[in-house]
Formats: sequence, C-alpha cells, structure tokens
Amino acid sequence: MGLLIYLNGKLVPEEQAKISVFDHGLLYGDGVFEGLRSYQGRIFCLEEHLQRLYWSAHGIMLEVPLSRQALRQAVMETVKANKLKDSYIRIVVTRGVGDLGLDPRKCPRPTIFIIASKIQLYPESYYEKGLKVVTVATRRNLHESVNPAIKSLNYLNNILAKIEANHAGADEGLILNHAGYVSECTGENIFVVHGQVLATPPVHAGVLAGVTRKVVMELGRSLGLEVREQNLTRHDIYVADECFLTGTAAEIIPATSLDGRPIGTGRPGPTTGRIRQAFKEKAIREGIPVYETE
Repeated sequence: MGLLIYLNGKLVPEEQAKISVFDHGLLYGDGVFEGLRSYQGRIFCLEEHLQRLYWSAHGIMLEVPLSRQALRQAVMETVKANKLKDSYIRIVVTRGVGDLGLDPRKCPRPTIFIIASKIQLYPESYYEKGLKVVTVATRRNLHESVNPAIKSLNYLNNILAKIEANHAGADEGLILNHAGYVSECTGENIFVVHGQVLATPPVHAGVLAGVTRKVVMELGRSLGLEVREQNLTRHDIYVADECFLTGTAAEIIPATSLDGRPIGTGRPGPTTGRIRQAFKEKAIREGIPVYETE
C-alpha cells in the first residue's frame, strides 16, 4: 500500500498527488519547505520547524495558506493516516500555479503538500566510522542574493556542492562562504570540539539556523561544554579533537576526515557520542504525541 499525501487540504494516494507543470515551485524553485522527524509516535521540535517555515515564507513574501494551528493538525493527520511511528515529514509550500513568467502576482493560490515517510540518509556504519568530508569549490550564497537563512526550494547551491563531493569520492562537502570561512555542509550544520569547547559557525557566516543545531547547542551546555558561535576556518577543523554534522535527517553524525586529513584520532569521539545519545533521549522524551492513546 502506498503513502497518503496531504495536498491542498486533502489526503490523497501518492500516485494521485500531482501538481501542475505551471507551478512556480517546479518552474523556478519559488517556495519553502521544512523537514521534521517523529520518534516512537512523537514529533520532535514541531513548533520550531513551523516557526521557521513561516519565517522563510515571510522572507520571500509567500503567504502560507493555512494557519499555524491548521498546519499543525495537517501534519499530525498525515502521520496518523500513514500509521507511522518513526518517520520523516516534509512540508512544502510553493508559490502555486501561474504562467511561464516570473511575476509571483500571477500565482493566485499557493500549493501546500505534506509527505510523511521513511528516511535513512546514512547507513548505521557511517555513524560508527564517521564521514569523509572534502572542501568544495562552490561557495555559499551571499545574503544579498538567495539568503541561506531562508529554507527555500532553490537548493541548487547545495546540490552543486553535493555533486562536487560525489565526484571527489567523499561522503559530504564542506562549503565556505565568500570570505573563506566555514559555512556548512551540503545538508547539515557543522560543529567542532576543542577540549571543552564546542564551536559552530554563526548564522551570518551563511548558515541555516538549524533546529537540530540549536538543540545540540543546548545539549552541549547541559553537558558542561563551553558553546561558541564563531567564524571557523578549515584549519580549525583540521586541528579539532572531534567534528560532527547535524541535521533533521542526519541527526548527529561524526565527521572523521577533511580533505584526506584525519580529524582527531580519525574515529568518532566521546563528546560526539555523548551528544548523540543525549539527543536521542531528548527527541523521544520531548516530542509531541501524534496518537491519542499515548
């Protein structure tokens, strides 16, 4: 049995979940999205993801066609309809159907769809051995062009970086900003550990303000680490004790080499392990229940 997809107010079988070829989300990447996770029937950081979705939409002057409460309910209904306990949830809002021109005023009604399914971005073995990361030539978008703080459907910057990483035989690509400072990887934020210091690039370095990133910063403080948002160079990663990436799909995953150089011991470190375990416990404990019986 296939999935049921929420599409413009209705749950429809996935083979019937279709949008027009004139939808500006398809034609121009004009739209926004969010990815969420549910653990054991509980959606983690639902409110934080909804907040960022509405912020992103506001940033491109796109009106989400549902109230916050209605969208929250639609997410819950989509997960329940697919009888999922552990799932990955994607919310997408596009500018909607228009003509072949760019003008968003020609799109009278936004399109919204929600997919609740499974995702395994990396096999478990990658969490045990860590990722091989390479620095890519593609630079992060300038804030004055396509602001990285907006989680838009225009992901070509990230995809070009991912292509480079693939061609280099690496698991992930490290993207620098126009000034040569570390921004993020193709789909995840990045952290380094130096002794008792946990550091990550600031948002103004061209970083998406990741929901998992924020949770990890809170967990780091609770574990007694000094958490800093600061500009990082590749050298800071080369000489780090540990390095890991964070994202909704990836969760917390170690990075054990950069540009062929081992980071720390070249194996996942103890601080990364502690944070990953604390994250798993928090995600299950603090998620919002989807099912009435829980």
